Amino acid sequence: MIQKLSLALALFCLSSSVSNFAAVLPVPPSSGGAGIQSALDSLPAGGEVQLSAGQYLIRQPIILRKDHQTLRGCGASTVLFLADGANCPAVVLGSPTDHARPTKDILLTGLFIDGNRKNQQKEVWRVLSDGAGVYNNGVDVWDVDGATVEQVVCCRCRSGGMVTSARTRRLTVRDYTAFDNQFDGLACYFTEDSDFSRLNLHDNLSAGLSLDLNFNHNVIHDSVLSGNDLGIFMRQSRDNVFKGLTIQKCRHHGVFMAQTFVGTVAGWQPCPGSECAGNTFDNLLVAHCGGKGFLVNDATCTNNVICGGRFADDAPVAQAVPNLVSMRLLAGPNEPAPLESVLTASHPLPDHAAPVQSAPKAL
Repeated sequence: MIQKLSLALALFCLSSSVSNFAAVLPVPPSSGGAGIQSALDSLPAGGEVQLSAGQYLIRQPIILRKDHQTLRGCGASTVLFLADGANCPAVVLGSPTDHARPTKDILLTGLFIDGNRKNQQKEVWRVLSDGAGVYNNGVDVWDVDGATVEQVVCCRCRSGGMVTSARTRRLTVRDYTAFDNQFDGLACYFTEDSDFSRLNLHDNLSAGLSLDLNFNHNVIHDSVLSGNDLGIFMRQSRDNVFKGLTIQKCRHHGVFMAQTFVGTVAGWQPCPGSECAGNTFDNLLVAHCGGKGFLVNDATCTNNVICGGRFADDAPVAQAVPNLVSMRLLAGPNEPAPLESVLTASHPLPDHAAPVQSAPKAL
């Protein structure tokens, strides 16, 4: 099959050299991850690899390192399954080893990624020369500008579902689902000017959404976070807008907001500039969490606003000192629906999303 694929690639490259149209190359499930990578590497910038329904066995990460490339599946019927002992991310957008320039305008769409975490032995795939680690996530987004991830599911990964990092800009994530991952459903570092919508982050062993280290000027909207240890974990995040989020059934807090502390010879000390500030939560619903609905852990986290928040817990908002969070009401046509009507609305989870039991994370 690999020989046939190589012949197809050769004929394709010959024909595409005289074509003015974007190159499209299909890869069957029998070719596995190696076939997908060969197809991506053979394509010019602007090409597309199309996957069919079926299971693709992944032994090494699939890396989209060229500008304007697309990897497209058929939806939940296209499964990327990480092989036993692969101990690597399933898909990498961008190039972890090339720090010269970002990878631009790539698209990942229509995939179900199963990280097979019970058969992976470690969380870290590689440590780069600058000390940064590349972890065994479903999708690693690494130094990209203008990428899009849509209609992707990441489950059962040894680390997180999807992680964005390393100067990621103008990323669009929509219709993304993550469940039963070892840590977070979606974690974002060094990410700015990006848009996240229609997220379904449920039953992950740590946070549904972890925003920890230079997550600034982003919008997260119209999403449901349910059954995670924490709904949202935030540190060093500024000037973000959260709109229309439902956070429910967390084992601990709905939103946990804090500053970063580092260990020194004098003990734990706050990292200057690492506080959460200037974030706005519009039409936020938090219900039935094991801890606080919204906890601001450190007095340096200032100028955060909840506009139209609704809480179904006895102790909805807790602050290290008073007035860290401004509470405002919505008025007029944008006024939120009554709490119980929202809680009884249908937020169906996938059939494969069984509840996950795990030891709670200490905070």
